[in-house]
Amino acid sequence: MAADPFRIRDHVADFDAIVGDIRARSLATRRTVAMEANIAYGDRLGETLDIFLPDSAGSDMPIHMFIHGGYWRMFSKEDYSCVAETITGAGAVAAIVDYSLMPTARMDVLVGQVLKAKSFLLAHADRFGATSKRFSVSGHSAGAHLATFLFHRSPAPSGVVAAFLLGGLYDLEPLQRSFLRDEIALSDEEVRRFTPLRHVHDPATRVAIMTGGLETNPFKVQANAFRDTLFDQGLEVRASHVADGDHMSTVRDLAVIGTPMAAALRAFIVTSGRS
Repeated sequence: MAADPFRIRDHVADFDAIVGDIRARSLATRRTVAMEANIAYGDRLGETLDIFLPDSAGSDMPIHMFIHGGYWRMFSKEDYSCVAETITGAGAVAAIVDYSLMPTARMDVLVGQVLKAKSFLLAHADRFGATSKRFSVSGHSAGAHLATFLFHRSPAPSGVVAAFLLGGLYDLEPLQRSFLRDEIALSDEEVRRFTPLRHVHDPATRVAIMTGGLETNPFKVQANAFRDTLFDQGLEVRASHVADGDHMSTVRDLAVIGTPMAAALRAFIVTSGRS
C-alpha cells in the first residue's frame, strides 16, 4: 500500500526530534522574550493568545498573528512560542494564538475562533503598542488553512495587510481519504464550507505562499492551485519553496536566525509593517 502523503510522520524521518527542538526553543522564548501570557480573546475555554514584545517596544508597531498547525487536532500556542523570536526581531508585536482542537470541536468553531482572535487584536492593538493598520498573519499547515479565513473579500475590508502561508492545506476533500478520516472525520459539509480554494479573498491583502521542496506532492499541488486562485481574484501573491525543507523543518526554521525561512518571515513582516 502506498504511503499516505498527508501522514507527515511517514515522510519526515526526524519528526520527533524536530518537534522536541521546536518545544525546547519555545520554552526558551517564553523565558527570555517580554510577554503577556494567556490573554482571553473570547469567552470559550482555551480562547487565549500570548503577546510577545520587541526589545525596542514603542507605539504604532506592526502586529503579527501566528496560527500553529497540527492538522487541527494537536499542538498549542505554547509549542510554537519560538516563532515570536523572528517576529519580534523584525520589530513587530507577536501574537501566538490558541484554538480548540478537533474532533472535540468542529471546523466551524476553529474558524470562528481565529476570526475572534483577529478581531480582538485589531480592537486592542494599541494596548500592546501596535497599530491595527499594520496587521499581518502567518500560519503553518492547518494554521495556514485557518489563516486564509482572515482575509476574505467579504466583509470588507479584511484588515489584513499581508498573509504568510507555510505548508498549507487549501483543498480539504483529499483529506477525507487520508489517515485523518479516522482522526477528525471531515464531513462533506465541512469540506464544502471550509475549502479555501472555493472562497473569494480580499484583493488588498498581499500573500506569500511557501512550501518545502521535500513536501509530498499534494502540498505542492495545493499551494500552486491556491496561488493561481488568488492571482485570478486580483491579489498580489508570490509562491516559493525552500529546496531542502520538509513539512516540519520549515516551521522550525521560522525561529532559527540565519535560515532562509527566518529571513523570509522577517523580510515579510518588515515589508508589511511599512505605512
